[in-house]
Amino acid sequence: MLTLDQLLLIGALIVLAALLATKIGDRLGLPSLILFLALGVLLSFDANLSLYDAQLAHNLGFAALVLILIEGGLSTPWEEIRSAIVPAVLLASVGILFTILLQSLFGYFVLGFPLAVAVLLAAIMAPTDSAAVFSVLRHVPLPGRVRSVLEGESGLNDAPTVLLVLAATQLAMGTIGFDSSLWLTGAMIVGELVGGIAFGVLFGWLGVQILRRLALPASGLYPLAVIGWAIAAYGLGVLLHISGFAAVYVCAVLLGNGKLPHRHAARSFADGIAWIAQIGLFVMLGLLTHIWTITPRDVVLGVIAGAFLTFVVRPLAVWICTGPLKLTRAEKMFVSWGGLRGAVPIVLATIPMAEGLPDATAIFDTTFVAVVFLTLLNGPTLPWVAKKLGLVGETQAVDIEVAPMDTIEASMVTLSVSAESRLHGVAVFELGLPQNTLVSLIIRGDKMFTPHGRDIIRAGDQLLIVCPSAKQPQVEDRLKMIDRGGRMGGWLRRPPT
Repeated sequence: MLTLDQLLLIGALIVLAALLATKIGDRLGLPSLILFLALGVLLSFDANLSLYDAQLAHNLGFAALVLILIEGGLSTPWEEIRSAIVPAVLLASVGILFTILLQSLFGYFVLGFPLAVAVLLAAIMAPTDSAAVFSVLRHVPLPGRVRSVLEGESGLNDAPTVLLVLAATQLAMGTIGFDSSLWLTGAMIVGELVGGIAFGVLFGWLGVQILRRLALPASGLYPLAVIGWAIAAYGLGVLLHISGFAAVYVCAVLLGNGKLPHRHAARSFADGIAWIAQIGLFVMLGLLTHIWTITPRDVVLGVIAGAFLTFVVRPLAVWICTGPLKLTRAEKMFVSWGGLRGAVPIVLATIPMAEGLPDATAIFDTTFVAVVFLTLLNGPTLPWVAKKLGLVGETQAVDIEVAPMDTIEASMVTLSVSAESRLHGVAVFELGLPQNTLVSLIIRGDKMFTPHGRDIIRAGDQLLIVCPSAKQPQVEDRLKMIDRGGRMGGWLRRPPT
């Protein structure tokens, strides 16, 4: 047995090796998540590190997915997801059901699986993976709507597929049959999903109201409060027998768009936690994968099933779900290709293993092969596909941070002006900020000064702005308008002074 000190050392070395793998992956054009998985497989040859407990892997995998979903929700701007919410919801519901139906028929009639096993394998492979989507797509310059469709789908489809895989596992084990009990299970899944979304909205709104008014003694406590509140949404959702995954993602979206104090610090903290969760998740799944048990049949079936899913099922599901919506042909094609599989299908494959299904190991191995194949196929080609389809997104040019002031009803807004921002060249008086709002300090390089109205803002500047707390949203909106449109940006909607 390894001691605690030895485990800490091994854990630190694994994290450092994973960080190195991230750098190598960027240079080779490979998704770093695949390298994390390979690291786990390599470590699994050590009997002291190899993981044999499917139930433990299932529990740890779910915990990691919660943290990854929190980061994804916190970093999703409402302006982008608002136009993408309908296609994202359709892909996460209708698209999942269509994918399972078509993939089940293929598995039954072509690959020769028993019908119940074909349905189970199809349900396991159906969802796109939030870890892969959030980590890979953030490095591809996409239009906000396209990225939000894929991120929203991956954040929402975990909830129904977890429930569907549980039902399919019971079906494969003979607990339920293809009769009225199956329809009852389907109705329960819909009810849990709707309940999770509704609870996430309510709990997220409540969190915004509380955390916005809460003046904590240290700024580092705000990220902990945000993460803790979102995790509570998951835990309470599970206790209420509704979808915890839907609750935590929706709650995180509301928290991320709630203009909370130190929200950029919270997002940065969540991003670091999500990376740790991703590294741990993929290394753990690699430790669970005993590669010597994967047969040539598993490899062939995994590649064929993955290819059919990518080249046939996914494009059809996207076109069916987005047909009547205002997505361009290029956007639909990219959404079809960008539905990345990753940790989620492998984590879902631990469910039948934990339940003791006789064919569970073969299902896990086939899923593992399919995920590796699809990740190597889709991930490295995404930037090239986006370029060929003419999809070029906008980058955020201005970074705004907000901190409450404890003793008075005021907020300090910190503004960082990037080289792309149209705030460059604008005079302070042209900002048109609300009454009693003051640009108190400009930091330029290693110098700082108190500006006058005719002082010009330059790229690279940091501005400290003090405003009444009630005027904070107007200040942020005004700064974003000028950031996008220059000194005349949004002048018709200029806030009252």
